[in-house]
Amino acid sequence: MPLYHLILISLIQGITEFLPVSSSGHLILLPGLTGLTDQGPVIDVAAHVGTLLAVITYFWSDVRHILHGLPQVVRGQFDSPSARLLVAFTLATLPVMALGLILKLSGLSDALRSITVIGWSMLVFGILLYWMDQRARATRQIEDLTLRDAWILGLWQALALIPGTSRSGITITGALNAGFNRKEAAKIAMLMSIPTIIASGALTSLDLIGGTVPLRDTAIVVAFSFAAALTALSLMMRLLSRLTYTPYVIYRIGLGLTLLTIGYSGSLGF
Repeated sequence: MPLYHLILISLIQGITEFLPVSSSGHLILLPGLTGLTDQGPVIDVAAHVGTLLAVITYFWSDVRHILHGLPQVVRGQFDSPSARLLVAFTLATLPVMALGLILKLSGLSDALRSITVIGWSMLVFGILLYWMDQRARATRQIEDLTLRDAWILGLWQALALIPGTSRSGITITGALNAGFNRKEAAKIAMLMSIPTIIASGALTSLDLIGGTVPLRDTAIVVAFSFAAALTALSLMMRLLSRLTYTPYVIYRIGLGLTLLTIGYSGSLGF
């Protein structure tokens, strides 16, 4: 795969992963809009690995705090805040893992990679994000996260397997609905991405081992997506202290309507 193609994929993934606009949806659209070959799910996952490293780097203090609960969990002790959060984030990953495995084994994951699916997802879940953002009670902190919250947020996150939904966007939507403020909702969504991306990477590890994609390509994508994601994440978290999610919603609705028009008209080869 040409170097410029790999860098383009990395920048798209890095910039859009932590914005509630669906990074995977943009990556799926890339071949049809540019004429470039479909990068395939393995390169998609490599781009997600770069963003995984970025979120771990940015939220390292929170990640370290949660990991401090691991020895206690192993001993069957769940009374500390670290242990409770570790169990909660693990629980939140189960729905998306189960549904993701079903979609992969059934072949439905490939069938969902269409412009009309992405368009409707952009539109519907964008409107839902706006509604939740406007009515959010915004009083709870991450320390208030319960196992019930984690399971429900895990169900919200599983919806992100529909291309165009946005994993961060739908999880933020669920967290806002549960009463977390904007920054805490974003933090929860980002921390939930860590086990989810790890599970996704494990699911496609056989493709990487099989050599279907050169290791050089995956390394380039990981490096560039890491740099782009860390920059975008830092900017978004700073802006959330004084902005709502409305700008992202406007973008989602505009792009969704455009994609639906293209999809149903049959233009651009979709």
